[in-house]
Amino acid sequence: MITRRTMAFATVGIAAATSARAQDAWPSKPVRLIIGYPAGGPTDFGGRLLQDPLGRAWGQPLVIENRAGASQVIASEAVARSPADGYTIFLAASTHASNAAVYARLPYDTLNDFTPIVNIYASPTVLFVGKDSPYRTVAQLVDAAKRDPGMAFASSGNGSSGHFALEIFRRKAGIEVTHVAFRGGAPALQEVVAGRVPATFSTLSGAIGLAREGALRPLAIGGPERVEVLPGIPTMAEAGFEIPDTSPWYGFIGPKGLPRPIVDRISRDVIAQLRDVAIARRIVDTGGVILAEGPDEFGARIRREIAENVVVARESGIRVE
Repeated sequence: MITRRTMAFATVGIAAATSARAQDAWPSKPVRLIIGYPAGGPTDFGGRLLQDPLGRAWGQPLVIENRAGASQVIASEAVARSPADGYTIFLAASTHASNAAVYARLPYDTLNDFTPIVNIYASPTVLFVGKDSPYRTVAQLVDAAKRDPGMAFASSGNGSSGHFALEIFRRKAGIEVTHVAFRGGAPALQEVVAGRVPATFSTLSGAIGLAREGALRPLAIGGPERVEVLPGIPTMAEAGFEIPDTSPWYGFIGPKGLPRPIVDRISRDVIAQLRDVAIARRIVDTGGVILAEGPDEFGARIRREIAENVVVARESGIRVE
């Protein structure tokens, strides 16, 4: 005898089987990759680099959609509201995590409305001065800042990775500075190149061209290790000012509830591409450091950074309206 209970169990079983078949068949259509910054920047670079290789691996196009604005909040919201079917993923930069600390309100929950997939690479934060600067070491810059309280430091914007690095550094060094926030990394760097602002913490990927030209002088690496493209430049710890790693990262994130088989497939395929010598070399040559973190390690990093950023933002008064 067929009862309502039997029919209910049958319905659940059919739905589960249909879902499993959909996951096994993924992807059966183009995959949309949302990027929260304009084309041409370091976040977009990672998407373009992997676009064709992943398309070949999946047998479906990876279609990039740049949805710039509000430090990725617009793009993050679009992903949070997308179906958890693997056909909309987000190439997020680490401001996705720091936004949780600096915005009073967000249209999503950074921890609970997303699924970490794979962390691709990072770009170390570097302390730069202009080529004509009198400062050749971090200690010299700190000594000058102590003699001249309120020395200006540029950043790519309020609440940016460079702003967080500056606040952490100034507390470690015991100096008072004036934070000058620009609308993006390029104008901030140009002010340092011109000598109108003494120093800045910038992502290496955003400043590598000017550094190679000799227009910027790197003093120290904000990450845990030295980098190949800046031989001889010490880490902040080696320079005597150990601070937490402030390197921005770039990774794939999906909506909440993204099925684990799809998460694992995307993560596995991305990490496989990072083992390709040509792809790895392009990341390193542009100032990147390959991370290749799977979903669990990536998720732990996001949780840890949000907690750390909340403390820094509260103590330093970093806020974005």
